[in-house]
Amino acid sequence: MLRLDGGGQTLLIWLDAGRPKLAYWGPGLPPDLDDSAVEVLAQATLPSGGVLDAGEALDLFPEAGNGFTGHPALIAHRAGGDFVSQMRAAGYELTADGLSIELADPAAGLAVRLSLSLDPATGVAAFRARLTNTGDDALALDWMSPCALPFAAGELMMFDGRWAREFQTVRQALPTGLVLKDNRTGRTSHHAPPYMLVGGAGFSQATGEVTGAHLAWSGDARMLAERLRDGRIQLQGGELFLPGEVSLAPGETYDTPILYAARSGAGLNGLSDRLHPFVREVILGGRLKAKPRPVHFNTWEAVYFRHDLTELKALADLAAEVGAERFILDDGWFKGRNDDTTSLGDWIPDAAKYPDGLTPLIDHVRGLGLEFGLWVEPEMANLDSDLVRAHPDWLLHVDDRAQPVGRGQYVLDLTRPEVADHLFARLDALLAQHEIGYLKWDMNRDLTHAASRGRPASRRQTLAVYALIDRLRAAHPDVEIESCASGGGRADFEILKRTDRIWTSDCNDPVERQTIQQGFSIFFPPEVMGTHVGPATSHTTARRTSLMLRAYTALFGHMGIEADVRDFPDKDRTRLAEAIALHKRLRPLLHGGRVLRQDPADPGAVAVLVVAEDQALASYAQLETSPHATSAPLRLTGLEPKQTYEVTLLNPRPAPPNRFTPDLLKGQAVRTTGDLIQALGLPLPVLRAGEIAVFQLTRV
Repeated sequence: MLRLDGGGQTLLIWLDAGRPKLAYWGPGLPPDLDDSAVEVLAQATLPSGGVLDAGEALDLFPEAGNGFTGHPALIAHRAGGDFVSQMRAAGYELTADGLSIELADPAAGLAVRLSLSLDPATGVAAFRARLTNTGDDALALDWMSPCALPFAAGELMMFDGRWAREFQTVRQALPTGLVLKDNRTGRTSHHAPPYMLVGGAGFSQATGEVTGAHLAWSGDARMLAERLRDGRIQLQGGELFLPGEVSLAPGETYDTPILYAARSGAGLNGLSDRLHPFVREVILGGRLKAKPRPVHFNTWEAVYFRHDLTELKALADLAAEVGAERFILDDGWFKGRNDDTTSLGDWIPDAAKYPDGLTPLIDHVRGLGLEFGLWVEPEMANLDSDLVRAHPDWLLHVDDRAQPVGRGQYVLDLTRPEVADHLFARLDALLAQHEIGYLKWDMNRDLTHAASRGRPASRRQTLAVYALIDRLRAAHPDVEIESCASGGGRADFEILKRTDRIWTSDCNDPVERQTIQQGFSIFFPPEVMGTHVGPATSHTTARRTSLMLRAYTALFGHMGIEADVRDFPDKDRTRLAEAIALHKRLRPLLHGGRVLRQDPADPGAVAVLVVAEDQALASYAQLETSPHATSAPLRLTGLEPKQTYEVTLLNPRPAPPNRFTPDLLKGQAVRTTGDLIQALGLPLPVLRAGEIAVFQLTRV
């Protein structure tokens, strides 16, 4: 029995007749475990008829040739033939870094190395596989998942959504058969991002067995869950290839993206307890821990393409006045860019808008004590641009085919070295010639006709994006980068290894943002979650909301402003400054504590608690009209039961005349214990749709 331990969990792999099986993954087991007992318990009962004698051969890397009639982990062939494989273990290596198992089928000309690790601190597992063509002719690869994770019982949670409404969770009981979530957009997408969760029926934020899986890949992908005829469930994830995209010559290899997975016996919050520290320490490499996330001011919803130096300086003055720490000049700064139909690709400051270049604005911003950031979209170009006029062949395209346009733009072929070199030179020059500390890296178009020189190129394009960002970061290691793709269209662990923030959504409507941020926060910690205070009337929904709801919603992520603050009434500018000051004061808590999403009694409300050792912050947002005259008390799970907390409502409202109001809601501090807060709850104000209550809790 091969064993990995980490994060209080144990993972056991059993080489059963040369095939690796995931025999156990759960709470830590004693070191003197009897392997023979595990093998007996891991054996599956076989149906009496109607199936192969050995039943469904579901193991860690199931193959059709071994008798598995579900979705196999490998689909490959040689010119339409030789598609049967029967690999067996040819060796393994167990080290401090993890486990690797060598599988081979000499007759089929295939070898696979399965690599597994279990993070010592968090128990997050990483699965990866390498396929080698050991045969004498080309091998066509149609599908490969690094593993198949088995489950006994399953309620499925997937992520749905669209532009400006990302990270919506949807549940279903998994019937017999296959459920696929495919993404063919060339980015992680708004509607089918590569995340999937399987758990016991009715798992919640705080309770239930649940496993979350994420394919760390920024391109086309498939996540699948399948209930087999015998009732067992498997989960896989892998790249989704274009026809003929991957063909391995003799001796060539293919590496899958990493499939990360975590298990919890304490619901979705238990998953986040593992995933958030893992992202902070492993994916980000700890690089943000000692760098407080500066409060942003982004110009997009303030001026759009209307760039005027005097106006922008005035906005920077107001941004500094309310407490912003970083000023980001968004789309519209470069040559000829007056709308989204022109000039994309020409990364030279517009002489009409900036006759002396960007330096006067940058100097003004930095003179206010703010860092300067810049919006770019390097992967794209408009037909109406100097770049495409000079190099029409630099676009991803299929000859003699009209390509659908997206937002007036097309995708540059980064797989061509001359294109990648040109883009690097332009970005390198911008960063070398200006004091720019931050790039908002956008990607506003799905990939179609993703071909380069007549060959499918979606996969190579994704790898080329990684290479360009890596090259730029190596040249400018102090510049931070934000991953943006029409909002949250490129959000995954692999892009986050080379970026510092994810723009969660183009929607700044706080009512929508509450659910968007809840879904996002399952896998990602709040310090990488871009959250902005938008204008009173939302750009994307036309809904009008209060400054209080907008500010307190943005408080719980990497906070920023994206609005024309000149239009704010004086009292709202004052309240915004107060909210930003609160965010700065609580930033160590908000960006380092445990995020515990709550399960409020009212389905039209969203509640979250962030807890650190000595303090906590809780939010209750009423998004829909309550069905009851008053809200049920907010019972908070996740506090230390026997510790005493001083609780304060940060935004009390005047008490209605001749009506009893609990002391806590009048703004008075109340002292009580964590177990009483969970048992009795905190009384809530009578909240109308679009109102919010925020409580600060300090351990006494």
